[in-house]
Amino acid sequence: MKIAVVGTGYVGLVTGTCLAETGNMVTCIDIDHNKVDKLTNGQITIFEPGLEKLFERNLKEERLSFTTNLAEGIKDAVVVFLALPTPPGEDGSADLKYVLGVADDIGKLLSEYKIIIDKSTVPVGTAERVRQAILKNYSGDFDVVSNPEFLREGVAVDDFMKPDRIVIGTTSERAQKILSELYGPYVRQGNPIIYMDERSAELTKYAANAFLATKISFMNEIAQLCERLGADVDMVRKGIGSDERIGRRFLFPGIGYGGSCFPKDVKALIHSSKQVSYSFKILDAVTEVNETQKVHLISKIKKYYDNHLKGKHFAIWGLAFKPNTDDIREAPALQMILDLIASGATVTAFDPEAMKNVQGVLGDKIKYADSQYDCLTGADALIIATEWNEFRTPDFLKIVSKLRKKVIFDGRNLYETSAIRELGFYYESIGRP
Repeated sequence: MKIAVVGTGYVGLVTGTCLAETGNMVTCIDIDHNKVDKLTNGQITIFEPGLEKLFERNLKEERLSFTTNLAEGIKDAVVVFLALPTPPGEDGSADLKYVLGVADDIGKLLSEYKIIIDKSTVPVGTAERVRQAILKNYSGDFDVVSNPEFLREGVAVDDFMKPDRIVIGTTSERAQKILSELYGPYVRQGNPIIYMDERSAELTKYAANAFLATKISFMNEIAQLCERLGADVDMVRKGIGSDERIGRRFLFPGIGYGGSCFPKDVKALIHSSKQVSYSFKILDAVTEVNETQKVHLISKIKKYYDNHLKGKHFAIWGLAFKPNTDDIREAPALQMILDLIASGATVTAFDPEAMKNVQGVLGDKIKYADSQYDCLTGADALIIATEWNEFRTPDFLKIVSKLRKKVIFDGRNLYETSAIRELGFYYESIGRP
């Protein structure tokens, strides 16, 4: 099948590459000439485990191509995916100018039936707005479908190739038939393609992310309670996670959620609720808890040093909002760094993938190390902000030789408290005595 994907950001590039992997002819379109040139020449523009190999193979086999020309890109496509940014406004609303702008342009170019798919996370009612934008310039036959993505950064290739479910919002039998054929190779093991109306599909994505964010904030509240009552959040997590009604995932406490989805989607759902005069009280609390949790580890650090951080030097392991990605959007590490600098401290950081992106934001306000151990040299304490696998079983003797004092503040609960204290460290984590 011939496919077009408008937008080569995280969602667009993963979608286009994975669709090409099952034999489709995919053209990805972007207005950024520099990015298109890089992609055309085999230079992948995002970090995502497993993606580069698929990208190189499909580029070589000429199933995957890139262009800046929208007319050229969608000309022969049966299905056109819109994978465009929907940045949040100050009020939490999703900005649809890119989605609606491209829809308007597509309307001027259509001459035959195509399926236009909203792949981006968009508010309820967007499919109707996209339809109206196209109808301004084209009165022929077409369908607008909502097909939200459920890709987790770090495992996005597996999520696309082996999805738990595929949600498709459309009442068009013609579109259903084509999309059943397109997605058939990805659900051969029996995972469902769930068809529903467009509005329900749009709300499904927001509801899923908001629920997961709620689980995280709930466990962070439990962690706060554990610290005050002398309980161990790891034990509580295991105790409730074994209940199949609750499940084990998204029950790990830490320093708050970040990334491109949870913060934005929770705020967008709150905004949508307000537009229909409904107060989504749970999500208001989820947002408040998350903001509080982002500074919780800093509070512990300040307490340890009696609020005298001026002249202290800290090593930070991890900058990305989660492991296996270079994404620093809403990353808790950035807030901690800014708080430390504002208190007069200095910082050296290490992250396997995200340092270049942080340097683009913070510049030379902090130092960047070549390795996790070089990062420790001369530091008064180590702060762990992202749970990269290489941080889980480090050489503690090397850590001791590099740090000025044996002090670790762990925002991701990587180490057993008893074992690390036996090594003589002062060790603070989240929700554990």
